[in-house]
Formats: sequence, structure tokens, C-alpha cells
Amino acid sequence: MSKSLIPAQRRQKILEYLQFHQVASISGLAEMLGASEATIRRDLEWLEAEGIAERTHGGAVLTQRMPLEPPYARSAQAHPEEKHRIGLAAASLVRNGETIFLNSGTTTTQVMHHLLARQDLRDVTVITNNVTAALAAPSLGFEVVLLGGYFRPVATSVFGHFATAMLRQVSADRAFIGVDGITLKYGCTTPASGEAEIARVMIERTHGSVIVVADHSKWGVVSNFEIASLESLDIFVTDMGLASEARSALEARSVHVLLAGERPGADGNGRGES
Repeated sequence: MSKSLIPAQRRQKILEYLQFHQVASISGLAEMLGASEATIRRDLEWLEAEGIAERTHGGAVLTQRMPLEPPYARSAQAHPEEKHRIGLAAASLVRNGETIFLNSGTTTTQVMHHLLARQDLRDVTVITNNVTAALAAPSLGFEVVLLGGYFRPVATSVFGHFATAMLRQVSADRAFIGVDGITLKYGCTTPASGEAEIARVMIERTHGSVIVVADHSKWGVVSNFEIASLESLDIFVTDMGLASEARSALEARSVHVLLAGERPGADGNGRGES
């Protein structure tokens, strides 16, 4: 690569690289573009100021915007196998006698399906605004509390002050939170303000682990309403498609990343799905 590229050309090359790879390192970009690492840092600062990329330690990730919420049926068709594995790994974290929060979304619905399939669970209570997940529960088995509120057909969920008032009267041992986007700078976000409020209250009322469940395509995505900062999270359950740089950056923020389908001990710490 010629060193005579002007800044606009360099930034366009960086953008094209990020659009294809989603993540880039400063050293790799410097080598590819024949520029100094200091120059690449300035380019990444410019791209971040424009809202195109988000800088990370030693690199950057592409910032993708999600202004509108996709319908539930369309979301369910995206990365179904990954969501299945994430639901299985997340459900394995629940213990007998626990009360859990479960918000709306296709991935949290998978968590519910796998909870129902566990024959070893007893005395579990699920409190949720996820209508699809609630309807999946049989008449016998653990207890399901469906929040009251305004119905949102696009997400098959309920929201509003009735739902949040109910949530503020209870607490949970752990919360499973589905999100539409997660980044280092903006944390967890969603395009629906009512859904963001429900998730925030669930997190506030959880005295144990806060667990975000989302497939790798949600990494680097930013939407309009904040659910939580990364500092509010304990565990991020995702799939093997998450870039290793993203995992390292999250774990540097004290978020334990659980890759669904990873063999025990694959990261040297005995972590992973059994």
C-alpha cells in the first residue's frame, strides 16, 4: 500500500476493512496502509467522532446503527442455531429455588425453552414481560409471572408503568437480558424506550448476576435507548462468532464472556458450556 494516501483515502480504506471484518487492530491497519500507528490512531479518532467506529484498546470496531426494531418473527429467523446454543448455555446457569427476570426477545425466549427442558430444576420462578416465553411454559412445572402492561405486538411483550410498578415490588436472584446492541462505549442498547425501561428496572431489582444474552451480530451495534453500561453486567453469553478482540475487551471490563458451544477449558480457565 502506497504511503501517499491522503487522510480521506486512508479513512475510506479503514472503513471498508471494518465493514468486512467488523474489528481491526492499529498495528494491522498501519501495516496494511503503510502508515504509522500514530497516524492510524488519529484516523480512528476521526472515525469515532463521526460515529462510524468505536475505538478499543489497540484497535477499533465498526459502529452499526439500529434505529428501528425488527418484528419478532424476523428476529427469530436471524442466527437461530446460535440463539439455540446461547439459550442452552444460559439456562445451565440457573439453580434450584431461584427467581429470575427474563425480558423480551428471541434469545431470551430460547433461554425459557431450555429452562423448561431441564429435568433437574425445582422451585424456579420466572418473572417476565416476554409473552412468547410465558406461553411456552406448561401448566405444570415452575412458576411463571407475566407482567401486566401495554402489549407490544412487534415484540410480543408488555411494557409501561403497570409493568414497571410490578417489577419494583419484587426482586430476583439473576436476570437474563436480551439486547439489540452492545458496544464498549455505549453499553447495551435497544431501539424501544419501553423495553429499555423494563430491562433497566429488572437490572436494578436483581441482587445476583446480570446476564446479557445476545448473538455475535449484536456486537458493535448501537441503538437509541440505553439499557445498561458494561459495568452493570456480570456475564455475557454469546456464540463462537464473537471476535477474540471483543472478548478480550469485555473481560478487561470485568464482564465474563461465556461462549456457547465452547469446550470446557478452551480458554485455559475451565470456562465454557459442558
